[in-house]
Amino acid sequence: MPKETFLANRIKSVGFALRGALLLIKTEASIKIQVFITLIMTGVGFYYEISNTEWILQIFAIALVLGIEGLNTAVEKISDFVQPEFDKKIGLIKDISAGAVMFVSIAATIVGCIIYLPKIF
Repeated sequence: MPKETFLANRIKSVGFALRGALLLIKTEASIKIQVFITLIMTGVGFYYEISNTEWILQIFAIALVLGIEGLNTAVEKISDFVQPEFDKKIGLIKDISAGAVMFVSIAATIVGCIIYLPKIF
């Protein structure tokens, strides 16, 4: 069987990534909430005509939250697969993963406040 070209392999990888992103959005409540917030904040950004730099910071904050939330979901799914029954160590792993989401969510909220509070008040 001939080896796939680099380009064909990359296209296939993008397809897998898109499938994973859609699965996250369809199946995970936390991601649905984050996507909803993303849409609202994008609209708010257009309303207040934020600068290019502010858009960059907002997009980066949103992407970081969504990315870490996706990784948190993956950690939870792997943990449940490895140990379906309650396990104190697995619980600790899940808590640490959720804590990472909390850190980036707080940072994203601070970025949003820095961008929007001066415009609102």
